[in-house]
Amino acid sequence: LRGKKVVVSAGATQESMDPVRYLTNHSTGKMGYAVARACMLRGAEVTLLASTGCTLPPVPFVKTVPFTTAADLFEAVKTHAMDADALVMAAAVADYRPATVAADKVKKHDGEMSIALTRTQDILKYLGENRTAKTFLCGFSMETEHVVKNSRKKLEKKNLDMVAANNVKVEGAGFQGDTNVLTLITQDEEVSLPLMSKEDAALKILDKILTLTSF
Repeated sequence: LRGKKVVVSAGATQESMDPVRYLTNHSTGKMGYAVARACMLRGAEVTLLASTGCTLPPVPFVKTVPFTTAADLFEAVKTHAMDADALVMAAAVADYRPATVAADKVKKHDGEMSIALTRTQDILKYLGENRTAKTFLCGFSMETEHVVKNSRKKLEKKNLDMVAANNVKVEGAGFQGDTNVLTLITQDEEVSLPLMSKEDAALKILDKILTLTSF
């Protein structure tokens, strides 16, 4: 990957509802960090768009750009990703955010409470519609059922070149742990990977990208 620019996103977005609470998910950023490290070791110029919620040590020789919200990540993508040779979007981005953010802490009261939500920017869809012809676009899909079917819909709807999909209900896959069980889905095939470390899974992702490009 020497001479190639790769942008990787990692970690969970955090969408505030008041000064002390936010909506998020269980992503630690480990998979994205592993991809960034693997790309660096293969000689790429790497930019890692990393959630401020990640507590992982920085990846050496990689430019790190922090984000907190989905809107932050969208701006970082527009600034840093549009001229990349490859994009590996491993961040777990909120589909919705609170419609309003309270200026003060929302206090407990009697009865039920509901939070109005509004859609966030669909960053993968934006990239699929606006990337350059040279850019390879890999997304991630976290499912709990019909993994291949749902992930293939994502591939086609968002104009991706590849989706790295997994089922969070499978032991050893998903968030927080150090292992993953991925299926790499492209237009022409589905490659199921066995349980392996996220570092090894990152290498498999890069191997597949290299077979599908002229890098």
